[in-house]
Amino acid sequence: MATAFIIPLILAAIAGLGGYLLYRYVIYDAMCKSSVNRILNSYDIKKTPSQIIREFHEIVRGETISERKVRLLEKQYRQTDPDQFLEMYDALREHHADR
Repeated sequence: MATAFIIPLILAAIAGLGGYLLYRYVIYDAMCKSSVNRILNSYDIKKTPSQIIREFHEIVRGETISERKVRLLEKQYRQTDPDQFLEMYDALREHHADR
């Protein structure tokens, strides 16, 4: 008798958890990525977010970072602070203008 309530409850919990994880790690990141790309396109910036991060660290900060670090920073900025890409792009433009 108790299994008639427990099994559907467990299945519903698994489905809910699966849906949440799918949203949190796939759908939310895809929405953030399209938002950042839309922002960059609206300002007519032809560079990708990873190119902006890589160039910013190499040119402005003078440090070389790995591809893995670039991907991690891109995901972090994309989800928590998307305006960071515009700030880094502006810093790159100012650095090129100073030369």
